[in-house]
Formats: sequence, C-alpha cells, structure tokens
Amino acid sequence: MTGKVILFHPPYDGPPLGPPLSLLSLASPLVHAGMSVSILDGSIEPDFKSVLAREIRDAVCLGISLLTGRMILCAIDVAQFVRQLRPEVPIIFGGWHPSLLPEQTLKEDRVDIVARGQGERTLFETVIQLQEKKSLESVQGISFKAEGRSIHNPDRPVENINNFPPPAFEMGNFDAYERVTGVRKLPYASSLGCPYACHYCTDQVFYNRRFNAYTAARVVAEVTDLVSRYRLTDVALLDSNFPVNVKRAVEIASGFIQSGIKFRWTFQASTDLLCRMTDDEVRMLAESGVAHMGFGTESASEEVLQLMNKKHQRIDEMFETARKANVAGIRVTFNLILGYPGETERDRLDTFRTMTQISRMYSNVRFSPNIFTPYPGIPIWPQLREMGVKEPQSLEEWADVSLGSNHLPWLQGEDLRRLSEMLQYFMLDTRRSLLTGQELNRGLQEVC
Repeated sequence: MTGKVILFHPPYDGPPLGPPLSLLSLASPLVHAGMSVSILDGSIEPDFKSVLAREIRDAVCLGISLLTGRMILCAIDVAQFVRQLRPEVPIIFGGWHPSLLPEQTLKEDRVDIVARGQGERTLFETVIQLQEKKSLESVQGISFKAEGRSIHNPDRPVENINNFPPPAFEMGNFDAYERVTGVRKLPYASSLGCPYACHYCTDQVFYNRRFNAYTAARVVAEVTDLVSRYRLTDVALLDSNFPVNVKRAVEIASGFIQSGIKFRWTFQASTDLLCRMTDDEVRMLAESGVAHMGFGTESASEEVLQLMNKKHQRIDEMFETARKANVAGIRVTFNLILGYPGETERDRLDTFRTMTQISRMYSNVRFSPNIFTPYPGIPIWPQLREMGVKEPQSLEEWADVSLGSNHLPWLQGEDLRRLSEMLQYFMLDTRRSLLTGQELNRGLQEVC
C-alpha cells in the first residue's frame, strides 16, 4: 500500500525519555500494511521545519500528538507551516488533549481531524479513507470538519492491546536520543488504564477504570529483545499503575531475571499495590533491575485523600512502601499534589510532617511536590468552576496550563507565599540530594 504519513511530536520541557512511544505505536499498523511513515521528534531535531518541508511533498496527511501545555503552541505553529506549504494536506491532532476536548480543538483553523482515544486502529482507518478519497463518516473515534460544521463519529471501543503489533521501535533513533540525554533508554508501556477513580486524573475518562495489559510473557520477550538489539541500559515503563495485577508484575520481574539480560527499569504505582507484595517479591524487583519506583501518594491528610477519592490509599502504606523499597535497595519518589480544592493549611502541615518523618526514617525516599493543576477532562471540573477557576476557551489558551502553573483563585497572596516556602524544603534538586530529615524538620519549624 502506497502513501506517506508524517507523524510529528512537538518538543516539551525537559529531556526526552526516548523515541515517542505514542508515535511508534501509531506507526506500527501503517508500516505493517506497507505504508511509508516518517516520524519527526522536535525534541531531538532542532531544524524540524526544514525536514517537514521536505517530507510533506508527497504526504497523505500530517498527524501531531500532543499533551496539554506548551506543546500546543508548537503544534499550532507546525500546522500553520504545513498549511502554507500544502494547504490540501489533512492535519490530524491526537493524544490526550485533543481527545478530551475534540470540539474545542476542531475550532482551530489549522486542525482538520481529531483522533480520539486509542489511536492505532483509528489512524490506520483514517489514512486509508484519506488515501482512497472516501468519506470519513465510517471511521469510529474521530471528529472532523465537513461543510462548515464539526462531526463527531461514535467512540471506538477500547481494544485489548495484545491485538496490536509491537510499536515500530525500529524507527526510533536511539543513538540520537543518547546524544541528547546521555542515556540509551527505552520508553515502554506494558499496560493501559488504572482501576481507581481519583478525581484529579483523566485516566478513568479514557479507559473506564479497566486495566488493559500485555501478557507477562510478551513483556519479557519484547523488552529483553529490544534491550539486546539496541544496546539499551534503561527502560522506563509508562504504565499508569504497573502492579495492578501483582502476579503479572512478579512474573515479569522473574522473566527478566531468568533472561540473564541486565538493565535498569522504573515504573509508577500506588502504595497499596506495592504493599501487597512480600518483601521477597520486592527484592525480586530489585534483582530484576528495578532502580526506582514513583508513587502518586499526593497527600498525607486523610481528609484530602477523601476529597481526591483515593479510598484505596492509607497513610501507613506510605511508610510500609518506603520500608519495603529500602530493604530491597530501590529508590522511591513520592509525588505530592498541594493546593487541592478543599485542602486547608492544617492538611498541608499534616502532609509535610508525615513526609518529613518518612524522610528521616528512610534515606532512599525523595519527594516531588507540585501545585494542583486543573487539566482538561478531570472529574472535578464542575466543582472547579463553582470555585472560580476559569476554563480556557480555546486550544491555544490551554498552552498556559502545565504542571506547576498556578491558576487557583484560592491559592494567592499570603497562602501562596507560605506554600512556596514549604515547597522549597521538599523540592527535588538536580544539583544535590534532597534535604535531610533534620533539615526538613528545621524548615517546617521556620515556616509553620
């Protein structure tokens, strides 16, 4: 099957993890069907417009994957650039942000189609229809413009990810990423979805609280093959909550050990799931190469955890998670959300004191605190509107909404100043280790 598809990933703040997994996944069905696909990552290609100008000459379409935040501005700029060069080429926006706000995204003049949700099958069918110049009305999971109006086709049901071929990792230039980051790292997702329904998270909007995972055997076979083939040193699992199925997680770790292939790997999890593992199983994680685990603890206030609908999390499990990881020799980062709607200063102090205590007990623990960010599609938007949060009214306005930005009416002036002073004692510092427990305790005494 002929025809070229260009997939573009806008640059974002910070170094890239590696080849953009979203684009490699989208490219795979197209490549298997014999189509020509060009992947362009603005994070490693500073002159991406020159490359685009060359590649767009014989393209069927341009697909851009983006998240909320500054990536939006680059995506719009690139769309405008391509529109000027070849106005007849359809421009498709996909990824989390366009999927959550398809109608608003389509109001952008330079966007023709929005691919919503799980995109592998959706993009494949869209490209075929475009190539054959047929109607898009039969393609599930897209929104598009026709005769001056927006048309939203029915959602595409989420498909078992074991039905898809592996992402097109052969298209990832690992050498180029190593030159930028100094690390040969593989971004890999062994699962999608999370069974929990935290009010600040859009994962449930996409996946309906269903855990959609590769088999353990597939994960072990693919990852070990990729590590060997591309001489990789690190693997970053991008799963929302890796050990939802504890048995599967242990089987993956065991499979990595049995392979004899050495590499470091990391994942995100919730503390309740890690606590379901025995100490020996956590040690097995370490033996298999797990060097770091991140946990969405978010708060150490029982009241705030209830507001967040984190019924699955208990404060004592934070301590137990730190202990288990410390025994195994695994580094841990606890992520925190501060300034959450309804959080009081007393709640914040509870969180800071608990984290100080954990830090003093376990040297393997670090903290990553951030101010609550009202991302699109999160379940508490009705409450946020009532509290005076102004929702961006255009795609471009969402570029100003990113992790750490503060648009919260209830967190201004003196409250913001005090919180900022507290945050400095917990902020991850790339130049040195986190403050010791003694320093943290002294800092709290100064600001509280």
